[in-house]
Amino acid sequence: MATPTQPDGSLPLSPAAAKLRLLKRLRCTLKFEKQAWAAGARRVAGVDEAGRGSLFGPVVAAAVILDPEHRIRGLRDSKLLTAARREELAEKIREHSLARAVAAVDAAMIDRINIYQASRLAMLEAVTQLAPAPDHLLVDAMRLEHPCPQTSIIHGDARSASIAAASILAKVERDRMLEEFDRLYPAYGLAANKGYSTPHHLRSLRSHGPSPLHRQSFAPVWNATATQEMLEFMAEEDADPPEN
Repeated sequence: MATPTQPDGSLPLSPAAAKLRLLKRLRCTLKFEKQAWAAGARRVAGVDEAGRGSLFGPVVAAAVILDPEHRIRGLRDSKLLTAARREELAEKIREHSLARAVAAVDAAMIDRINIYQASRLAMLEAVTQLAPAPDHLLVDAMRLEHPCPQTSIIHGDARSASIAAASILAKVERDRMLEEFDRLYPAYGLAANKGYSTPHHLRSLRSHGPSPLHRQSFAPVWNATATQEMLEFMAEEDADPPEN
C-alpha cells in the first residue's frame, strides 16, 4: 500500500512536527494580559511547565508576572527558541518582571499521583511562591486549585507573553537540572536529550535499566529489560569519606 501524501505531494507530518508547525504560526501577544488588566487585574501571572513528556526527573513549573511598563521582545513558546536565546530571555525576565517563581515535583511524586496532577501541583507551588501575589492567572491549558480568577489558554505558551515567559524560565531551570543529573547518570545522555525518548536514551534504558530518578510509571521505563543499575560512582558516593 502506498504511503498517503499531503495535497502538495509531500509525506505526511508526524504529530510532533504538525504541532510545531502550528505553534510557529501562532502569534505571542499581550492580548490576554490586556483583557485581564481591562477587567481590573493588576498582577497577571503566566504559568507553564516543562518536562511533562520526559522519562526522567522532575516536572518543573514557573510563574511570571510581567511588568506592563517594560516590554520584553522575543517572548514565545520555549520549544521554538534555541537554548542560547532561552538563556538570554530568561535573564531579561528575571531582571524586568514584577515577580517570578519556579517549583519542581520529583519523579517519585510523578509516579505516585501521575504526570498530569504533578504538573498541576508544580504550577500551583510556583504560583503560591509569587511575591507580590497575583490577582489573575493565565495558565497553559489547565486550571489550578487557586482562589484568584484564571484563564486557561490552549497553546498558551505560543499565544500569551506571560505564559511564554513562564515556559522559558521553566525550561531553562529544568535543562540546568538535567545537565547536573547527567554528571551523576552519564549512561543516559541526559545533557543532550533532557530525559526525552531519544533512540540513545531508549537504548541506554535497555542496556542499563532505569536509574532511581527515572519515572517508573512511564512505559518506556518499566518496559526496560535490564534491572535497575547501581552505578559505580553512586556506590563511591555512599562510602564513608576518607579520614584526614
